[in-house]
Parts: sequence; C-alpha cells; structure tokens
Amino acid sequence: MKSPIHLNALRAFEASARHQSFSAAAAELNVTPAAVGQLVRTLEDWLGTPLFVRGNSGKARLVPTETAEHALPDIRAGFHRLTLGMERLQEGSTSGVLTVTVSPAFAAKWLLPRIDRFQTACPDTDVRLDTNHKSVDFVAQRIDIGVRYGTGSWPGLKADKLMDEEVFPVCSPELSGQHRRLRKPRDLVREPLIHDLSMDGHAGFPTWDVWLDKVGASGVTTARGMRINNSAAVLQAAAEGHGIALARSVMARDDLTAGRLVRLFPEISFALEVAYYVVYRPECANLPRLVAFREWLFAEAEKS
Repeated sequence: MKSPIHLNALRAFEASARHQSFSAAAAELNVTPAAVGQLVRTLEDWLGTPLFVRGNSGKARLVPTETAEHALPDIRAGFHRLTLGMERLQEGSTSGVLTVTVSPAFAAKWLLPRIDRFQTACPDTDVRLDTNHKSVDFVAQRIDIGVRYGTGSWPGLKADKLMDEEVFPVCSPELSGQHRRLRKPRDLVREPLIHDLSMDGHAGFPTWDVWLDKVGASGVTTARGMRINNSAAVLQAAAEGHGIALARSVMARDDLTAGRLVRLFPEISFALEVAYYVVYRPECANLPRLVAFREWLFAEAEKS
C-alpha cells in the first residue's frame, strides 16, 4: 500500500471478510453498514478488482474472492504489527494500562486493600488485574508485571524479592478467649484445624503435620478439620471462628492488625524458604509505568 489513506477501508474489508457481513462488521467498527459497504467499494475501485462474491440469500451472502483470501493473512498481520507499534509508543509514558498478574488470595488480602494509594500516586495509569492460581505467559497474555510466590527463579523473567514470609497458627479473638488453655502447641489436640489446600505440593510450604512435628506437638491429629483451596478463604474461616488456621504472615497481616485474627504461640517462629517476588520481563525493566508500580510495591512492603 502506497498511502495510509486506505487504512479504514482495509479495516472495513478485513472485518467484513471475517464476519462475512457488512452489518456485523459495522457493529464491530461502530459505524453504519452503508459506511462499511462504501469503504469496501472504494477499496475495490482503487484496486480495480472485486474483493467479495456477493450473494442474495443464504448465510454466505458475502464471500471473499480467492485473491482476497490470499491477501487477508498479510493484512491481519499488518494490523497486529500496527497495534504493537502503538503499544510501543505508549510504553514511554506512565499513562495507559498496566497489566498486573497476582494470585487471587494475594490480590484479596494484600494488593487490593492498598491499590488506591497507587492510583492516587499515578492517576494516569489504569491497572488491569489478572488473578490466576497458575503462572501465566507474560508475552502471550501481555502481562507487564506480577507478584509470584516461590524461590525466585522463573525462566525468562527478572525476579526481585519483595517480602519474606513465615507461618504461624491463628484463630478468631472469640475462639482464643474461649480457650485460654491454648498456651502450647500440644494444646491444639482438641481443636479443629483449618487446612490450606491451595498450598498442597508447593515446595517449601509446610503442612500442619510438618509444623506440628517441628514444634514437637505430638498427639495432635490432622485428620479432621475444614479443608479450603484458597488462602484468603482459609483466613476468613478462621476469623469466623471455624477453627485454627496455619496462616501465612503476609496474607494475615491486615487481619492481625485489625484484630480479626489472633496469633497463637508468638514465641515460635517458622520462617519459609519461599517468598514473594516482583517479576517482569528484563527487556521491559525501564518502562515508566512498570518502574512506578514496582517502586510502589516495595514502598508498600516497607510499610507493612
């Protein structure tokens, strides 16, 4: 193409070919079907060849010609490259969308209660939150930055340690007040335990059995109790008095500060090998929006 004057016509042609309908293309492009038809006819006149076989009935009233079918992959690839180019132009600014990936539990218990402070500091940045239990592909999902829980090694990503973590038992203030005998771990023998299934199989994270064994609390059975596959819901269940949970310190911090949870046996410390890391692609490390969000995360972690 010699001139960008036909970009709108190409967009109308590509959408019409994909939908096989001027009306559906018009709905996507937010114009009238007549406008789409006119753009396509203008392109056909310029090229000197028809782009569609037009039918009067049936579902396939608008079928791309063989020549059009051959050209469509390159046209679609061109629009994709244009989109990427526009994104690159936007990357030099703090304004625009920042896509952040975190686990649902981390979002609920740590990030969302604080995110207003980032929006106040960077009002031109719109955060799009991608919550996922599993690690996502930063390139395929167009992720800018994330917080991951682990040992700090993820292929293709730079990882900066954000926060260390420890685990300890917690319960509601009411449950703690009712059971003043909960002075030593062995006193858990008659208490219902809440199990965090979301951490099953996660290297470096202890189960109730591992924690009890380390602190020498023999005779406490872990066969009973509620089992939940979400860390935020585990803490909610504990706060509502359903039992004793083995809490992650970062997740439980706000609940402890607010008095919704009480830490049991504070003299016992169980530090974890896993931690929270800020992760991003090395080639994006200096993008202004990413830098601003990364610095904000570390500032918030320092306050915690």
